[in-house]
Amino acid sequence: EFPILALNTAGLSTEETARAIEYAQNEGINHIDFHPGKENAGVAKFMKENNVDRDSLFLNTKIRKPVPGTSPEDAAKLARDQIEEDLQLLGVKYVDMLMLRDTPDPKNIQAQWKVLEEALAAGKTRSVGIINYCPSGLETLMETAQVVPALNYIMCHVGMGPDIQGLRTKNEKYGIRTFAYGQTGEPEPREALLNDPILKRIGEAHQKSTEEVALRWVLQNDMAASLRPSGNFGRCEGQECQVGLSRQVSCLEWELSQDEMAELNAIKYDDASPTPFSAYCPGSLVLKEGKWVPRG
Repeated sequence: EFPILALNTAGLSTEETARAIEYAQNEGINHIDFHPGKENAGVAKFMKENNVDRDSLFLNTKIRKPVPGTSPEDAAKLARDQIEEDLQLLGVKYVDMLMLRDTPDPKNIQAQWKVLEEALAAGKTRSVGIINYCPSGLETLMETAQVVPALNYIMCHVGMGPDIQGLRTKNEKYGIRTFAYGQTGEPEPREALLNDPILKRIGEAHQKSTEEVALRWVLQNDMAASLRPSGNFGRCEGQECQVGLSRQVSCLEWELSQDEMAELNAIKYDDASPTPFSAYCPGSLVLKEGKWVPRG
């Protein structure tokens, strides 16, 4: 069973990742949504220092993108080697989910997905999914896939509509569930959303923040959500991180009315993309000189 809430450790240091997991567990969150590198090291640090029972955590990690020009054979080897390295670093025999990022080369998508299918068959992961796949990437992957991805992990927030610009319907065509990040925007909170008068009014009616309203909208549209631990993206420091997680978890305890959902569903931001961290999809971003800018 896929947990409805996850801790999103994106950008956290090793120490912050371990700290955020502790806070998350205190709030009942056991799904850890992390990336290779320092976040992976943070998960390993937490598990080792706290003598964690492996089955108490849902471990969800990602395969790195191959650099442009990588052959399908080398792309497959990179994925295979990373899986072994990550399992060794974490000190576990399996993770609960492996997610595949996209790449502009269709053959590399297909070659790496085959490696994830092999890992699933070998018991090195309990499930496989994809991250930031737009329709063209989905079609490429499904041309040769033997196993359908359990989910597509994409950005979803108020202003994109409950169908997420049609991508949710595309996912469901293949039997793929939608897993949401960026309930207030990415790679940083979206000011237009935080200051939206409709979200503010609804929040005041429930004595909730606009961030909480935004998350509740995602949950009430039947999507699991990955949570940044605080509004200070990429950091987990002290009370802000602890309180931030607690407030978000409390969104499971209240509901928006049908009229409020209809109002929020109708909001539209024309420049919002559900796959901002794709390697090539429309509206995707690229990191240059420490800043995220439109690709191309």
